[in-house]
Amino acid sequence: MADITAIILTKNEEVNIEKCIRSVKPIVKRIVVVDSGSTDNTVDVAKSLGAEVMVHELKPFLYARQFLYGMENAGIDTKWVFRIDADEELTAESAEEIDRLCNENEDTDVNGIVVRFEVNFLGRPIRHGGVYPLRKLLLFKYGKGTIEDRCMDEHCFLFEGRSVEVTHDSLHHDDKGLTAWIDKHNNYSTREMQDYFNSLKDEGATGLNTEHDLDAKARFKRFLRWKIYYRLPASFRAYAYYFYRYYIRLGFLDGREGRIFCFMQAYWYRFLVDAKIYEAVKKDSSV
Repeated sequence: MADITAIILTKNEEVNIEKCIRSVKPIVKRIVVVDSGSTDNTVDVAKSLGAEVMVHELKPFLYARQFLYGMENAGIDTKWVFRIDADEELTAESAEEIDRLCNENEDTDVNGIVVRFEVNFLGRPIRHGGVYPLRKLLLFKYGKGTIEDRCMDEHCFLFEGRSVEVTHDSLHHDDKGLTAWIDKHNNYSTREMQDYFNSLKDEGATGLNTEHDLDAKARFKRFLRWKIYYRLPASFRAYAYYFYRYYIRLGFLDGREGRIFCFMQAYWYRFLVDAKIYEAVKKDSSV
């Protein structure tokens, strides 16, 4: 067992939380659930599995702020911190590898670990369309890293040292269904719209945070979003992104589920963000 505190953020996650906790329990010393006022059985399920639960209702529910609250108030005394979402779970292979990497690198300059995920949508693994593997820096030595304070697209980053990547896949599998997925992404679109205007105001229309150094893949993705995607015409860019994901990046190879995923995630969601940006600009210009 590695010297790890896992922090899991929850809001009505009773469907997902058990598999998440069970997947990390063999390799971590502490599991801290930071719950934002769940009205289902999330808290009871987490406690029954041995997790410590902190209730901190945050409105709006911003992942970065909630994670920072957990880090600041959980009394972390372990070497490593592991940010994992309730709809994510480790496999036996990825758990074993994470455990080994943490133990091997307690006293090295490796201060972060990138976890890779296979995304599952409507019961099917999504292997094309530029989604697989989904990589995220989720483990870091306490005091050697933190998370960006952003409304959306927040990344963990290191203050110093380097990161290594796990070679085995973990699973990103939300069992709450398509309606919940739509509701979640409707909320995401509002946060993305707010992030868009914050970036214009604070970073000179670049959306690139210069205060710290993200890992190379995160920097590249952010560069594409702010330097290319948002410079395309608003009436065209959502469709162009869908075309790229579904046809150029072979999203159609994931069958009907792949088509629905590409349309909803690359077209519907991005179009919704642009619609909310347009609405906000229109309201502001009418004042």
